[in-house]
Amino acid sequence: MLFLFTMLIAPAGPAQAKYAAIVVDAETGRVLFERNADTRNYPASLTKMMTLYMVFDAVERGRLSMNQRLKVSRRAAGQAPSRLGLKAGSTITVREAVLALVTKSANDVATVVAEALGDGKESTFARRMTDKAKTLGMSRTQFRNASGLPNRRQKSTARDMARLAVALQRDFPQYYKFFSAQKFSWKKRTYVNHNRLLADYTGTDGIKTGYTRASGFNLVASTKRNGTRLIGVVFGGKTSKTRNKHMVHIMNLGFKRANDPARLASAKVMSLPNGTYALSKRFRQVPLPAMRPASATTVAVITPKTRPAAVKPVAAAAAALKRTGDATVTTASGKVPVQRLTTGGGWGVQVGAFSARPAAEERLTKLSIRFPRLFRGDDAMVDKVERHGGVFYRAQFRGLNERGARDACRVLADSRMACVAVPPTEAALHSQAHNG
Repeated sequence: MLFLFTMLIAPAGPAQAKYAAIVVDAETGRVLFERNADTRNYPASLTKMMTLYMVFDAVERGRLSMNQRLKVSRRAAGQAPSRLGLKAGSTITVREAVLALVTKSANDVATVVAEALGDGKESTFARRMTDKAKTLGMSRTQFRNASGLPNRRQKSTARDMARLAVALQRDFPQYYKFFSAQKFSWKKRTYVNHNRLLADYTGTDGIKTGYTRASGFNLVASTKRNGTRLIGVVFGGKTSKTRNKHMVHIMNLGFKRANDPARLASAKVMSLPNGTYALSKRFRQVPLPAMRPASATTVAVITPKTRPAAVKPVAAAAAALKRTGDATVTTASGKVPVQRLTTGGGWGVQVGAFSARPAAEERLTKLSIRFPRLFRGDDAMVDKVERHGGVFYRAQFRGLNERGARDACRVLADSRMACVAVPPTEAALHSQAHNG
């Protein structure tokens, strides 16, 4: 069946677009489906996701405002379709530009934005796009323009576009909502979003389509169901209809696998942007769980002397429970055998990231009581992390052995709870950060 879908979307001929796809759990980085995910292809208008990232970043830094008017150059007005039909010398607000890029995928608007943020030159803006992409972990991506119009050196991968989708949600939750706009009105005309999955696939709230003859029909989609958010990417569709049909197929497959503990246990984990989710500067929303600890330069470790008082009751509750030999833990799918955890190991697990310390401490307390065979209260730690002008707190249990850490995450995943195993090498970074 999967082979059939692949044949449906992949155009024939050596000069045609190459098929690639990936589905990733946006909270854990687990790869639930992939085909040719690291093959470099033409992103077409998926490029505008990066353009929009740059716009949102400029707004956050105060370089732009949503009501600011941007001037249209002759070069911008002359861009090839799809376009809004801007006239040279006219202006458009940043907010209108964002909506035009999301819905109409307007190339003239992309150039207006590029010139505004590239000191008058789209080539300068494209270099900055590429530099930013590298900081987001998009190592196989290179941009040459802001629109995605054909350029043989402008290429990306399905995996890199998944990373970019995660970065947009993580860094700009207050602006990500623009991607759910189904319509945009401009000068008495209404443009419908090219992303038809917004209306046709339940739970989809973004994010972008793309097409050129060389790229085929591309799509990045974000869908949330029952607390699970998946990011899907498809390159090289033969038509928009078969591309959408294939996206639905692999996303359905992804949701099915996301509920399969055995599948999750063996799933690869994709590195996510900057290795963690962070808060935006202005919105103190609870971030998605971090996939792994942040770098040593950004972590402030909570030592035993400064361990939060709210975590202490966990130790008392756990002290009354003996952990000996193998045991079973009751989860959503029944009893799961779990190796007895040993103390003194270098491994740990992260069970959530929160905008307030009490919430992190509460998570640790509840898990220690609910899963006494997995965790002890005196292993509970809270890390304070500062990113992008915001602060969040990571809830972790440490001092585990490798099997114990992986078993713990397997059990929590089976119970639909966030968990990431943290290896000793990354735990060492915490000590380095604390020791200056």
